[in-house]
Amino acid sequence: MNKITLRQTLVPLITIAIICFIWFGPVRISYVENIIISILIIIANYVEYKGKPFSALGFQREKFTVKNILVLAPLVALGLFVFYVFALVPGITKLTGVPIDYSSFDQLRGNLPACLIALLLVWATSGFGEEIIFRGYFMRQVVKFFGESKVSIMLNIVLLACFFGFMHSHQGITGQLVAGIVGGLLALIFYLRKYDLWFVVAVHGFFDTIAIICIYFGLA
Repeated sequence: MNKITLRQTLVPLITIAIICFIWFGPVRISYVENIIISILIIIANYVEYKGKPFSALGFQREKFTVKNILVLAPLVALGLFVFYVFALVPGITKLTGVPIDYSSFDQLRGNLPACLIALLLVWATSGFGEEIIFRGYFMRQVVKFFGESKVSIMLNIVLLACFFGFMHSHQGITGQLVAGIVGGLLALIFYLRKYDLWFVVAVHGFFDTIAIICIYFGLA
């Protein structure tokens, strides 16, 4: 493991403290909070890694290809969505006895303008925002401090998946468990792709896009 400098210790601690204040503090900024946090993380990484904020998050230029982003990522997203609809949600719902409340998406059904706005929001706040925060920053920071042993990576994925699920508490217990498992799978993909953040951003974005299309047509 590389020697960790004082800068590489203090900057993440201060950054995570600010993130927690934004998430759990008295002022709520709703949809834009993940965008603001992502900008904060990029600035923090710029300071920590001396002008290389994006590569430190996992934005690898050589892996940003048509095949990866527009072919493989949509296919993985589709497979993940099929698993989500036909196995994960029914299984967790049966376990908890409480269905996920999708009522907040009712305004999207048959409403094309609302769906287009929702697509922009989910790509910005979930596709890019959540992946920069949870996979690109939190997961990479854990790797930096605790290494890449199998035990470390497993704990990394499990603990961050639990936190990712907790951050979806507005969806109820079933929604939290489902979100946690999906977050864990995204983290596993991120690890297996050797920290290719472009790929998991695309997978997450296309997953949400498929979900919104299904809601629009009344299939979900």
